[in-house]
Amino acid sequence: MPRKGMRTIFFRPSPSGSPARPAAPIRGDPFADTLMAERIASAEPLIGKWAVDSSSGPESSQSPSTSGYAGAAHLFHEGRHEAKLYLSRVKDLHSAMLLCIGEYSNSRLIVRAHELLQTAVRRLSQEFHRILSSQLPYLDHPESVSIPSSQISTRSSFSDFEYESEDELSAKQFAAEPGMQEDERIPNAVVSDLKAIADCLIACGHGKECMDIYKIVRRLVVDEELYHLGFEKLIGPSQMQKMDWEVQEVKIKSWLSAVKPAVQRLFSGERILCDQVFAASPTSLRESVFSNIAQDAAVALFGFAEGAAKAIKKSPERIFRLLDLYEAIASLWPDIESTFSSDATSAVRSLAINSLIKLGEAVRLTLGNFEAAVQKDSAKQSAISSGGIHPLTRDVVKYLARLADYSGVLADILADWPVDSSPEHPRFPDSYCADCDSAASVAAGYGDASAMFTHFAWLVLVLLCKIDGKAEQYKDVALSYLFLANNLRYVIDRVDRSNLRHLLGEHWVKKHESKVKLYASNYERTGWSKVFSSQADLTVEISSGQAKESLRKFNAALEEGRAKQVGWAVPDPKLRDEIASSLAQKLVPAYRRLYDGCPRGDPVVRFTPDDLDDYLAGMLRATGGGSESSSTASSRSSSHWPSLLRRVKGGRREKSRAGDV
Repeated sequence: MPRKGMRTIFFRPSPSGSPARPAAPIRGDPFADTLMAERIASAEPLIGKWAVDSSSGPESSQSPSTSGYAGAAHLFHEGRHEAKLYLSRVKDLHSAMLLCIGEYSNSRLIVRAHELLQTAVRRLSQEFHRILSSQLPYLDHPESVSIPSSQISTRSSFSDFEYESEDELSAKQFAAEPGMQEDERIPNAVVSDLKAIADCLIACGHGKECMDIYKIVRRLVVDEELYHLGFEKLIGPSQMQKMDWEVQEVKIKSWLSAVKPAVQRLFSGERILCDQVFAASPTSLRESVFSNIAQDAAVALFGFAEGAAKAIKKSPERIFRLLDLYEAIASLWPDIESTFSSDATSAVRSLAINSLIKLGEAVRLTLGNFEAAVQKDSAKQSAISSGGIHPLTRDVVKYLARLADYSGVLADILADWPVDSSPEHPRFPDSYCADCDSAASVAAGYGDASAMFTHFAWLVLVLLCKIDGKAEQYKDVALSYLFLANNLRYVIDRVDRSNLRHLLGEHWVKKHESKVKLYASNYERTGWSKVFSSQADLTVEISSGQAKESLRKFNAALEEGRAKQVGWAVPDPKLRDEIASSLAQKLVPAYRRLYDGCPRGDPVVRFTPDDLDDYLAGMLRATGGGSESSSTASSRSSSHWPSLLRRVKGGRREKSRAGDV
């Protein structure tokens, strides 16, 4: 009869609970009987010493024992020497049983050996359960369970405990672990204990029971640790859809804080531990054990992300949580692929990929909704009276700047979603992309840089088109140009100070800066045309009377322009200085010629050329994004030109006196 068949007969308990006794052999083998008797005599005292009650399972680590000793201590607490000796005796007993099973063996000795072996299996199962439960509850770092590769064997017997006599074991007792106290154990020693027990149980035909214990204990550990990390397995997509956004966001934040340690420490640590404890078993068996432990928890973990992609409302402000979820999984993909690399855990990899797909789709849909919201922004909203920054400009640019912080994630999401190939998006105007960075890529329609430039440049263009539409609300053409200059300057400034600059490129910035200058020039041309026309021709000699008449016209035009532009604002100091400098270069030299051509003390001479220069430098400082309050703007609107100049002159005189001192 094959050995396996005999093992089934002698190692399977009978239905009545008492060992089955085979019929007596025809005659005994003296050598086999002697070997079996010696092995029983050697193993029985130690196995009996550590015997546990047959009614207690592996989970009863403090059960009463037949010896009265095991309830007071644990085998692997009493020192490595005795634990090694115990496993060695069990191993010797088992090998003798395999040798003696046959038609010439003594059935009485075989049965006694089987009884001792079952007692040993109960003790080892209990120790295995206890160590897994209490000494290795959570693997903070996968490195803590690493052991030298030389200690990992593929032998089916005890890889850590060789065939050694009691004297040899005594000689090799670990001097560094005299009492093997709990606080002296290091993780590697614990893993070595587990591996030795597992090897012993598997070799004795109890591999299934060993692995069942391992799977039950470690599955509970994984679930408990996920809970401690803040992840709740029971939350499904349908439950998330019923939650308010505030509750959803709390759950997402908890998931984001849990997913990295779960993948990099918990699941990875469990994979390493499983591989080391069952190093002597086939790879497929180890993968099956790990799958049983981790797969359900991992599926729940990544299923949450997939459910969130479906449950989160696709409103623009919520896109950042979708991006956070996508970024977390994408950054962990190498770890996911490595830890769940087997066919047994392929469902985890598939779910992680599917979660990325669903999250990417949700991000693209939300971006589409954002663009639609900008497009639908009501043009009937009242215009900004100062010509300052429109709230739409602030909100959109702030949103895009924050999106640019996710450029790495968005490059992956938007790579296969080019704007110019979508039927609802017309192509960019050729002039818009001309000379811009990535323009060639945009035209070709490929590459991550192309996709990123295309989408962000398109969204900015949508905004600028809306701003152009809002500029048409102004009745005064000069104010409309000032509004366009202010808003485009604001866009460029935010682009320049954020990651948008890297996405849109230097050429884009320079191109739009030239547009700001054009808008500012048009403001000067339309807003100061009467003042320019009131000036005398510098190339023609004029009399004192002509100078006085020209000066009178200049004063009237300047007062009219001042009254019209009260409350207008340029919030950006650089742009405001550029406009003031440009106007001063055009007005002050001509005014100085008129000033010099009039007698001093003449009533028509109301201020000096320096006063005019100061006035131009101080204008366009009202509300609308500037630093002045509405009350200041109101006081300016009711003030008169002479009183303003008197304040300026007074300030200049004080500065002059201070300089003299």
